[in-house]
Amino acid sequence: MTTLDSRIGRILPDLIAWRRDLHAHPEIAFQEHRTSAFIADKLRGFGLEVHTGLAGTGVVGVLHSGDGPMIGLRSDIDALPIEEATGLSYASAHPGRMHACGHDGHTTMLLGAARVLAEARPKSGTFVFVFQPAEENEGGARVMVEEGLFSRFPVDAVFGMHNWPGLACGHIAVHSGPVMAAFDTFEAIIEGRGSHGAMPDQGIDPITISGHLQGAWQAIVSRSVSPTEPAVISVTQIHAGDTWNVIPDKVALRGTARSFNPAVRDLLEAKMARRAEMICAAFDATCQFTYTRRYPATINSAQEAATARLAAVAAAGADAVVTDRPPSMGAEDFAFMLERKPGAYVWLGNGSDANGRILHSPRYDFNDAALPHGVRYWVKLAEASAGVAGEA
Repeated sequence: MTTLDSRIGRILPDLIAWRRDLHAHPEIAFQEHRTSAFIADKLRGFGLEVHTGLAGTGVVGVLHSGDGPMIGLRSDIDALPIEEATGLSYASAHPGRMHACGHDGHTTMLLGAARVLAEARPKSGTFVFVFQPAEENEGGARVMVEEGLFSRFPVDAVFGMHNWPGLACGHIAVHSGPVMAAFDTFEAIIEGRGSHGAMPDQGIDPITISGHLQGAWQAIVSRSVSPTEPAVISVTQIHAGDTWNVIPDKVALRGTARSFNPAVRDLLEAKMARRAEMICAAFDATCQFTYTRRYPATINSAQEAATARLAAVAAAGADAVVTDRPPSMGAEDFAFMLERKPGAYVWLGNGSDANGRILHSPRYDFNDAALPHGVRYWVKLAEASAGVAGEA
């Protein structure tokens, strides 16, 4: 650990500078051209084999270290369309875009691990560093897989990491099984018949119908899904009407549904569609309902979760490894990689969630104190996965 800590300490000023440079230049889904070039330039400087162009702006670095398994280590690189409100000296230089989820930190930690491993040169294993675009809403992991990520780089296992505000800095949460929920979206366009607000009997009020539908959807979770199975249906948009005294013709309801169990996911879709159809018909209205499956659930495989746990203990100490933290109803497109390959996804503590350190907040900033912890975990994970004992 002393040798690894000294290596990380030596490069820590570079890590902080890289992270803050990335923070100042955020790029959103599939537009990460500067970020991609930055990553590729660093990897080439470390002596890695570099591949670009997967999913447009994806970058893959390969470190060959002799016979042994091929291990994938993945980071996301995109930012969000959010106006930054931190006031930092290195705040976003681009209005309407910011690193509000810590992908600048994720990218930096994986680059740091690539540098340490390239210098240490473990005696066995091949390490594939995957820098993935478009995690936020656009499914860049799915695109990389569809474009041949695992046929070009046939890894034996793949691992991911996300910073986690509210978890003590440097602590690591490891799950065996579900980590993040499936992410689906829905839209219901309810069409009735508009009328004067003072004469509702002359129309078919879609706003009233939308209230009944919202209640019926919530009853799916409370009365049709087993209490032991997590599920969420959230209406996040309601659009209707233009003036005070006119009942509109249409209402649009939009939102998101979350689940872990594929059978629960099927149930949510079927029952939401059925209730939308039947409730609207009962009020003499019609409904156009659309349910879109976006990301599958992120579920760790048992053996790789055990490997991640061993690496976390080696990196942080047993007291800093959390194994009983509940999974999150948030979503993560790393799930597409875990559908194809065994692997594990962990949460790295980012410290207190006070002072705006909340994911997707305009006041969010990645905690630079977490950088050495993340690099250390990646290196220990590479060693554990390749069967190398303390090479770094």
